[in-house]
Amino acid sequence: MCPSVRSVARPCQAGAMTDSRAAALAILRALVGRDDADFHDGQFEAIETLVDQRRRALVVQRTGWGKSAVYFVATLLLRRRGAGPTILVSPLLALMRDQVAAASRAGVRAVAINSANAHEWEEVLDKLHRDQVDVLLVSPERLNNPAFRDEQLPTLVARAGLLVVDEAHCISDWGHDFRPDYRRLRDLIATLPAGIPVLATTATANSRVVADVAEQLGSSDGSPGSEVVTIRGPLARTSLRLGVLRLPDSKARLAWVLSHLAELPGSGIIYALTVSAAEDLARLLREAGHEVHAYTGRTDTSEREQLEQRLKSNDVKALVATSALGMGFDKPDLGFVLHLGAPSSPVAYYQQVGRAGRATENADVLLLPGTEDEAIWHYFATSSMPVQEKALAVIEALGATALSTAAIEARVDLRRTPLELLLKVLDVDGAVRRVRGGWVSTGEPWTYDAERYERIAFARAAEQQSMLDYETTTGCRMEFLQRALDDETAAPCGRCDRCAGPWYSIEVRADAAIVAGASLDRVGVPVAPRAQWPSGMDRLGVTVRGNIALTERTEPGRALARLTDLGWGGSLRELFAPSSPDSPASPALIADCVRVLAEWQWQERPAAVVTVPSRRHPLLIASVAEGLANAGKLPYLGSLGWVGGGPTGDAGGNSAYRLAGVMQRFSAAGIEIPTGPVLLVDDLADSRWTLTVAGRELRRAGAGAVLPFVLALRA
Repeated sequence: MCPSVRSVARPCQAGAMTDSRAAALAILRALVGRDDADFHDGQFEAIETLVDQRRRALVVQRTGWGKSAVYFVATLLLRRRGAGPTILVSPLLALMRDQVAAASRAGVRAVAINSANAHEWEEVLDKLHRDQVDVLLVSPERLNNPAFRDEQLPTLVARAGLLVVDEAHCISDWGHDFRPDYRRLRDLIATLPAGIPVLATTATANSRVVADVAEQLGSSDGSPGSEVVTIRGPLARTSLRLGVLRLPDSKARLAWVLSHLAELPGSGIIYALTVSAAEDLARLLREAGHEVHAYTGRTDTSEREQLEQRLKSNDVKALVATSALGMGFDKPDLGFVLHLGAPSSPVAYYQQVGRAGRATENADVLLLPGTEDEAIWHYFATSSMPVQEKALAVIEALGATALSTAAIEARVDLRRTPLELLLKVLDVDGAVRRVRGGWVSTGEPWTYDAERYERIAFARAAEQQSMLDYETTTGCRMEFLQRALDDETAAPCGRCDRCAGPWYSIEVRADAAIVAGASLDRVGVPVAPRAQWPSGMDRLGVTVRGNIALTERTEPGRALARLTDLGWGGSLRELFAPSSPDSPASPALIADCVRVLAEWQWQERPAAVVTVPSRRHPLLIASVAEGLANAGKLPYLGSLGWVGGGPTGDAGGNSAYRLAGVMQRFSAAGIEIPTGPVLLVDDLADSRWTLTVAGRELRRAGAGAVLPFVLALRA
């Protein structure tokens, strides 16, 4: 009798099924290295759907269930029947590395093409031409690389035996991560020859995402058997012991981790919401004697590989990571996952905690929410959404001649990261196209889909509220996560802190609190000087290019802290909030600014203090400058003047537009500038062009050097 799956399936053919199952089971046992291994519920059903029925399948199963086994086993069975290689679209480099290693254990010849192995591409393509590759792993972004898309992909698609989309929730706008390149897969699927099976897999999808992904996977011809077979299992993770510990502030949270990290089982991952928080916590724990390292988007690729391997080998107690270490990272015996700050949705949270306890009976999962979480969620949610005005400006700037991203920056006031994201969205929508040398307009009409983006924003707001509800629920936490993912089998787990009582200590050692407080009390962040003018400035009426003259540059500067820091960051965010009135700095703020200067190892002591003129915070900046001048017994020379009404445009734009807005807008006229170094004080540094141009004016007026000091760095 055919096993039951939530799908529309063809009648079973008993003989074919038996033969396929025996061959599939042999491959599975080679893959896992155990002669007694057998399929989990749903695994062979998925394989049979792909291999014998040549259908399209969506598999939604918990982490650790064995989704990769499905596509590796199906690949070898299809290859034995004369099919071409499998194209596996995989989102993360860490996931690719694990998948290649897993494939080799089963005799699957897997290779990857991604941004980290460009030196291997020719060899990979040669193997493909000689049919020596069973699985080609590519990132979704690689699918739109002009050379790969136009020269390699058509041949691969024509020969493909199977298309696999891993972490398929990213296809959907309802998924937890907005990745436009995943939306391009729908077009790729539409180009597949008839009869080529497609598999999409994910562990994190609610019913809306499942319906959306299934719709995009489905064939549009309505032919018999074209419906997507959905195989969905229970998402409960019986090995996980979930808990939430609400502590009053960052100091208490850091102190708790310091007090109890050594007690947590094995090795694990500590997630933080920002890069600076991850780096600060890793440093704090390392200084306390723990073998801990940061893993973020800033971590070098080779270092990431080393850190992943050290964690797998239990050579470190933990990696303190952002979401850069997430989907697909495979360490079966990961003992714990902590969160210093909550992800923005139960879907994202389930994805990350699913790294733990995949092959162990017990793993500890604890969330330490922060008061800053909602502000961070809001920032990331809004930064990834396209703005109609900017989208239209990009389309208008493009024509038939390719423009590089840097050239577009001189035409549209968007920073590099949101500009690249917007270009991808417009590319998927068919309004622009990536070609060799940059981007061109397709000439196709484009309409801003306001209803769609409102729907996405509403869904994200609902997900954020659901995460807050998870933190405060009085019911079972695992059951809550299952219901949030629309798992109909949701039931109390009997293990979490709501079912069985808190399993974690709430005590914090006194010495840990002192160390945490001292860490948060650290001040002083380097502010790197600008050394080169942005390209294309002549289009904006500014005649500068190349390197900034050494005689006109500022020296390396200092900030009190970053806005994202765990210590002063929270206070500075409040200080610079739009609703906060301008007022003189508090004695505590000035005292810590003085500490930064005391620890600043400059080559020559400042001879005077000057401020950048400010529209929003004149009282704040003047009080800080006067406080620093008094502490250092230096003359405060006042503020630079404005030329022509001062800077134009808004802070936070891209380099070209921000420079155009501040260039020749400051004057040192009327200020007796000393020949020694000048301490230049401002409130907030973002692009650093205000400091650069104001410092250049001081250098031209005779200052021997300019030492920038700001209260906060935006990132």
